[in-house]
Amino acid sequence: MDLLKQRIVEDGTVLPGNVLKVDNFLNHQVDTKLMDQIGEEFAKLFKDEKITKVITVESSGIAPALMTAFHIGVPLIFARKHKSLTLTDNLYTANVYSYTKQVSNDISVDKRFLNPEDRVLIIDDFLANGQAVQGLLEIAKVAKVDVAGVGIVIEKSFQKGRSMIEKTGVRLESLARIASLDNQKVTFVE
Repeated sequence: MDLLKQRIVEDGTVLPGNVLKVDNFLNHQVDTKLMDQIGEEFAKLFKDEKITKVITVESSGIAPALMTAFHIGVPLIFARKHKSLTLTDNLYTANVYSYTKQVSNDISVDKRFLNPEDRVLIIDDFLANGQAVQGLLEIAKVAKVDVAGVGIVIEKSFQKGRSMIEKTGVRLESLARIASLDNQKVTFVE
């Protein structure tokens, strides 16, 4: 997706440790027009997959997942990182480690929202080591839900997330695949 790649180059910042900061359009301040185009692109890519729900992990995946669900015309579920007074039991749960936050979280989805007849599309903002996607795949497996595919806005192809997903046999589509972040310069997979 050329517009996304352009925004990454123009507005992204490469930080030490191969961290790409895109908080001015994706995961802090959200460019709603760009998110609409991202959702439309994922809807086109997965149009023949008979998706019944889109699922993501809070909070950075919510914007692209919401727009994808909107364009497909299905509900969005987001796995919660923190339990609340209203989310205490009858949950599907998986543990997810965040490299950028250096913390592990138990993510949870209320069992009422996933049924064996569902066919879900996993959407997330970043794919690096694949922990968030792995957690959602674990939840889908326990819920006996069919996973139609995984859609990633920005993939760091030089990290292990892609190979981890490919080993599961689940279809993976990334809108921008980064080959390297060397010398504070973004290089894309051709």
